[in-house]
Amino acid sequence: MLKKISIRKIVLSSLALFAMFLIYIIPANEGRLDIKEELEYVNTNIESSPIFLMDKNSYVALTSVAVTDANIENKARQLLKVLTIGGMDSKIPSGFSAIIPPNTEVLSLSYEDGLIKVNFSKDLLNVSEELEEKLVESIVYTLTSIDKVDKVIIYVDGDILTKLPKTKINLPSTLDKTFGINKEFDLTSTKDITDVTIYYINQISDNYYYVPVTKYVNDSRDKASIIIDELSKNFDFNKNLMSFLNEGTQLVSSEVKDGQMFLNFNEDILNDDVSGDISKETLDTISLSMGANYEVKEVVFYVGDRELYKVETG
Repeated sequence: MLKKISIRKIVLSSLALFAMFLIYIIPANEGRLDIKEELEYVNTNIESSPIFLMDKNSYVALTSVAVTDANIENKARQLLKVLTIGGMDSKIPSGFSAIIPPNTEVLSLSYEDGLIKVNFSKDLLNVSEELEEKLVESIVYTLTSIDKVDKVIIYVDGDILTKLPKTKINLPSTLDKTFGINKEFDLTSTKDITDVTIYYINQISDNYYYVPVTKYVNDSRDKASIIIDELSKNFDFNKNLMSFLNEGTQLVSSEVKDGQMFLNFNEDILNDDVSGDISKETLDTISLSMGANYEVKEVVFYVGDRELYKVETG
């Protein structure tokens, strides 16, 4: 029994001496174990960018996606990838779909002085006749929504796309938002034709989004007045397009000055006469519409002599 106790004491003493030896040979300022921790990288440069995707009603609609590069050319490439079927499906918001045919490649892309030149592979033209023009609208509106981009030239396999092969629609060599989007023609004559782009509301589950429609009408009035009159019609049941602008809303006056648009309304625009509120959706549809038709960055809303809101157009 004593022998076992002595052996146990010797072992414990030896272990204690070995532990002290380890403490002595390992410097205090170094880790006891060589563990390499791999920290997750968080990209703080992610931002939201406008993009025009197809909705369930076959409209080219405004939504947004996350992009990871502020460089204009890199951002354009990312957005075109999202627009391509099978390109970056995980980034597409629920209820929307890509429109550029699968396997379409961007052979080259360059930016200079407000102009993007993009050269696609021939796969770009593998689109149905019904979606051929909407394909161009989606590309043009998406790319010109990038800050500092005003115009686009589309090439297919090195040649400028000047005619759509299926619909035979002629295209200007240089495209911008004047090309129109989700076009509607309500004409009774060839005189006093005005094209005006108006943003309406649609809904997916509990979420609202915006659908631009370029209307061609026989109306010689200023576009601001046409926009307000159209939006005050509230709802087009046949086209799944809504507006929350109250009926009876009238535009008393409008003025553009130094990149701002000043709009003065009668009190019918208000949701509540006491609080003086205007719904966010109403503010957005008006501001987006004015920004699509005028060179303005901000819309200022007045009722009488009261300034109520300032809203950016994009």
